[in-house]
Amino acid sequence: MFRTKTISSLLVLFICIDSLSAQLYGTSEPSDYNADHIRSEIEKGPYFTLYKDNYFIGGIPLGDKPDRYNTDIKFQLSISQRLTKSSLPFNTYLYLQYTQKAFWNILENSLPIRDINFNPGIGLGHLIVYRNRYIGKGYLMLEHESNGKVAGYSRSWNKVTLGGNIELNRNFEVQLKGWIPIIDGRNNKDILNYNGIFQVAGNFRTNNELLHIGLILTKRKSWRPSFNTQVEISYKLKKNHSQAFFMQYYNGYGENLLEYKEYHSNIRVGFVIKPPQGFSFY
Repeated sequence: MFRTKTISSLLVLFICIDSLSAQLYGTSEPSDYNADHIRSEIEKGPYFTLYKDNYFIGGIPLGDKPDRYNTDIKFQLSISQRLTKSSLPFNTYLYLQYTQKAFWNILENSLPIRDINFNPGIGLGHLIVYRNRYIGKGYLMLEHESNGKVAGYSRSWNKVTLGGNIELNRNFEVQLKGWIPIIDGRNNKDILNYNGIFQVAGNFRTNNELLHIGLILTKRKSWRPSFNTQVEISYKLKKNHSQAFFMQYYNGYGENLLEYKEYHSNIRVGFVIKPPQGFSFY
């Protein structure tokens, strides 16, 4: 009974997100006017929207046989609310974001959710227009991340994040972000050794926008070339669909806060609902 109710609730939530995303996909980004006109047209879109990918995927460690202890479901919900237009200094706008990521041991008795990571943030965004063409955005954000647990299982840290994403052409996009950490959790003072100090990512999509491939590299705090690696592949049956089949492979540390010191090499499959901007945001 618990399993049925929980799965039903999650499916209803994802259907609501999918409906919202479908409405947002009707917006387009103009590219043949001056910078002020482009910003004005983009800002006519909804203030409330999806932020990062919203997905529901399940799988096992790569190379292991599935059992009740190593099989899990990972899901992410992510939204943002723009609070102003680009009327602040330097044509910036103020926005809020909230992302929640959970790891659910679906086959164990009582179906425990192993860890939930909460990531709210407030930031300043700036639309990047080059030669009268929208090519991306930059942002400065104050973020908090914790898992809501107590005693020895509690994990918490904050960071001031500076980043941006640039569309090189209709097929390729690159992202870069770094952060200044403010670590307040007593049980994760060494979190930078595992969750990293900066991140680079790249996106590719085909001309028909059906196939998307993403690569995210997070540099761990070390002089060695040590990275946490995430590879994502999604495929839509139709261009105007917001949902897609999804595969994600994670290799490294810090996939969740509770087990940030543990090495994971997990492959999961399921479905994803992507934000309306076209390329995924990490």
